[in-house]
Order: sequence, then C-alpha cells, then structure tokens
Amino acid sequence: MKTQNTVKLVFPAISENERTARAVVSAFLTQADPTVEELADIRTAVSEAVTNAIVHGYRGSSGDVELHIKLLENREIYLRIKDHGCGIPDVELAMQPLYTTAPEEERAGLGFAVMESFMDKLVVKSRPGYGTTVVMRKKLGSPTCREK
Repeated sequence: MKTQNTVKLVFPAISENERTARAVVSAFLTQADPTVEELADIRTAVSEAVTNAIVHGYRGSSGDVELHIKLLENREIYLRIKDHGCGIPDVELAMQPLYTTAPEEERAGLGFAVMESFMDKLVVKSRPGYGTTVVMRKKLGSPTCREK
C-alpha cells in the first residue's frame, strides 16, 4: 500500500513522553481529517502501546521508544511503537485481558485488549532481551459520509 506521508519520532522512555506521543499522533493525523472518535481511539491505542514500552519494556532501566506513523492510501493509518527493552517471553499470554507483569503497581492488564478494541489490526512481536514491536492499523471512514 502506498505511503502518502510519514513521520518518525524517537524519545526517551519516560512517562512524560507518553503525552508527547499522543500529541504528535494528533498533529500528524489532522491532515487525514479524522472524526473526533477516530482520533480518540488512535490516541488511546498509542497511549497504551507507549505506556507498555515505558513501564514494562524498560522496567528498572532506560532506553528509547520509537514511534513511526504512516498515512497510507485509502485513509489507512499505520502505527509502529518499538522499544529495545526486556521483551515479552510469551506474547500470547501477555495479550490476555487482565494479565500483567506488574500486579504490585495495580496495573489492570488491559493494554493490548484496549489496543485491539480501538484499532482494525494489532500485531505484537517480541524477543526476550531485544524488545517489543507493536504494529497497529486503522482505516478511517470516508469524510464525505460523515453527518454534518
């Protein structure tokens, strides 16, 4: 699928940068004229992915989070969030609702479930000791079919 525009951002894995990631996604996607609901869904999914990278990927260590956003033809949004942290030993288990590696921090374990519910496609790849990559896609509705 042809890319119409793209942006890449690399930032330190600190909690304050989760807001930065949401803001960058919002600013970049204004060119696609998403609905408020579409933008809220995408922002929430990005927030969950970035938070997972910061909280779980770099637990007790530091590193960077990579955010790659593409606006593809036919109004499809591609997002990739990547860390080079500890990785996930069992991705299938980690994607189960209510599973968390940080129960002492009162984590709900719903990050992947939230991402799946707001996006059309979610792929998680991880390798222990090398990090995790989350790829999400969402097709925006037609701007001509919206209620006025």
